[in-house]
Amino acid sequence: MDLPGNFNKSRLGLRRVRERLEGIETGRSLAKWLGLGLAIGLVAGLGAIVFTWAIDFSTHFFLTNLAGYTPPSALGEGKETITEAARPWLFPLILAVGGLISGIIVYRFAPEAEGHGTDAAIAAFHHKGGKVRARVPFIKLITSAITIGSGGSGGREGPTAQISSGFGSLLATWLKLDVSSRRIAMVVGMGAGIGSIFRAPLGGAVMAAEILYLHDLEVEAIIPALVASIVGYSVYSSVYGWSPIFGSNLGGLTFDNPVQLVYYAVLGLICGLIGIFYSRSFILTGRFFHHLKIAGKSVPNWVKPAIGGALVGVMGIVSPAFIHMGYGWAQATMSPSAIDGLLSLPLWLVVLLPLGKIVATSLSIGSGGSGGIFGPGMVVGGFVGAAFWRLTEGWLPGMPVSPAPFVIVAMMALFGGIAHAPLAVMLMVAEMTGNLNLLAPAMVAVAISLLVCGNQTIYVNQVATRAESPAHRYRFSFPLLAALPVSDFMRLPVTVLGPKTSLPEAEAALDRTAELSGLPVTGPNGSLVGVLTGSDLERLDRAATSPGTPVEAVMNPHPVAITAGEGLDRALELLASSHVSWLPVVEDENAHKLVGVISVANVVKAYQEGMSQGVKSLSATLNGMSLREIQIRPGMVACGKSLRELELPQDNLVVSIYRHGELLVPRGGTQLQADDVVTLMAGSTQTRAARHYFETGVIVPAMDAGKVDEVPVQ
Repeated sequence: MDLPGNFNKSRLGLRRVRERLEGIETGRSLAKWLGLGLAIGLVAGLGAIVFTWAIDFSTHFFLTNLAGYTPPSALGEGKETITEAARPWLFPLILAVGGLISGIIVYRFAPEAEGHGTDAAIAAFHHKGGKVRARVPFIKLITSAITIGSGGSGGREGPTAQISSGFGSLLATWLKLDVSSRRIAMVVGMGAGIGSIFRAPLGGAVMAAEILYLHDLEVEAIIPALVASIVGYSVYSSVYGWSPIFGSNLGGLTFDNPVQLVYYAVLGLICGLIGIFYSRSFILTGRFFHHLKIAGKSVPNWVKPAIGGALVGVMGIVSPAFIHMGYGWAQATMSPSAIDGLLSLPLWLVVLLPLGKIVATSLSIGSGGSGGIFGPGMVVGGFVGAAFWRLTEGWLPGMPVSPAPFVIVAMMALFGGIAHAPLAVMLMVAEMTGNLNLLAPAMVAVAISLLVCGNQTIYVNQVATRAESPAHRYRFSFPLLAALPVSDFMRLPVTVLGPKTSLPEAEAALDRTAELSGLPVTGPNGSLVGVLTGSDLERLDRAATSPGTPVEAVMNPHPVAITAGEGLDRALELLASSHVSWLPVVEDENAHKLVGVISVANVVKAYQEGMSQGVKSLSATLNGMSLREIQIRPGMVACGKSLRELELPQDNLVVSIYRHGELLVPRGGTQLQADDVVTLMAGSTQTRAARHYFETGVIVPAMDAGKVDEVPVQ
């Protein structure tokens, strides 16, 4: 009988914590995120410890015990030297088994844990309100440890990012924080995890804010990410040591010859091109495995990582540098030693290393295996720098005596460019090498690599800027419209056509429909199959069309539609980009069951209702289009004419007419009267041209439209 009471007390305590957190005002938000950052950082550090241990255990079991191979590690991780495998012929079998186990676990319990975790975290931020299922971090930890430990070419960054961001999301959900706070908590967790496991707290924090966008930063996340990242780094390093991953005593890390800037610029160009190849190879490999068929039958998803693993295992027989994480091999290329450094490797292998590592990573992770692509990306960059030094050393003036500067700068340039995270990657590599001397040449190389990559990115869920992210729709879109769901303002279609309805019947139905310029067409189960508009009928060759022709022969079978749960801002965006005056509304994206229609008039009415409550006038640009209200006054050329007679400039669409307190749906025969308020949708300069035309009847050429003087709305 005590359970309900205890439960209520715990819920009350949780509610008090939540209220305290959400009750903090803007000036005290730092205190709020200090508490959350400490908690997230603590768990991120512990998670990174467990994940590192799991990888070590898996590696020892699969590779050391079975294949007789111990992968070399970086200097700061207890450097293991490069050794030969006792049984390399077992690599294909071992990697196939590891991929199979990983695939079975992932696709049985959490399909979203397949592949590299960073992109999944980015997608959760932009499109899922920062929500991550509770099981995902645990499944990701297990499957990534198996994939990497069995020899898969993957990194620790992606899994760690998804594990730590998952905890941040779960903590925010548990405390019932708002969606915005949950998103930030998820990003903070991602930064803390990356900063911990790479022992790069500053770079990890900046990475979390920078990796979400192509050309922007999630500014609100930087301060809390710094707090969490430092805490996570401290927890992790207290167990695995405080030394930078690649050591703090690397020789030759100096920049003292301006001539070398030319070499670094060329290196940046090469890194940008190879980065594009890395991105495209990875994405195309993923698509190939997604559609993979054998003997005409689709291969089950859980089998695909085994196929990718077996292929990487074959590459491992050629050289074990292609399997596992590869940090030890990157460490070896930083030294010019002929015993255990770059000069000890055959030239053919040095040249082949970047390409081989790209192919191995694409196969391991693109097939559905669980692992990161940041670590392999840095290793690929290091291999590019090593090959550049090896091929040019001895005949170019001013070349450094050690390959280390080129290896490190190439690490920054390749992944900093293709991930569109130049600041974060430069900081991380500097922290991982314990040296800031190469930041000047690195900035040159990274900038050129970023320019070469353009909008090409290895993270497909990145968006260009915050303005294009659904996470910031209330800030950069129409806040009022974004808050209003389509379902609240749509209307049930008065008339619905069937695919077999004859054209005369459809035309009669259109004539009876005053509120829409077309009608939806539905199948037997009520699903939307098309749209028929008056324009479709006007384009018909009546002489060549029989009266019995069905609607399905004329309708648009691929209409633009919107789901009932989306906001009116999205409806307005679709209306503007599609140049239509109404949209069919479907229940969801999969079922396509018609539940209503939404017109520009409905959107405008919703907006005008908001205006009556103090909202500012509607005059914002959306996808290059603008909505503008023009009041018809006596004496205007347009007054008394029908819309058909006006012959408006191209790309101008009259979306509604407000007359004596009533919204009218515009038709070709609708006559404009004095005091009508016409809502016009057009290009931002074309709305001025349209106003000029309403006034004078003169069409202004598009190139001169911006020169027309603006006339205030009366």
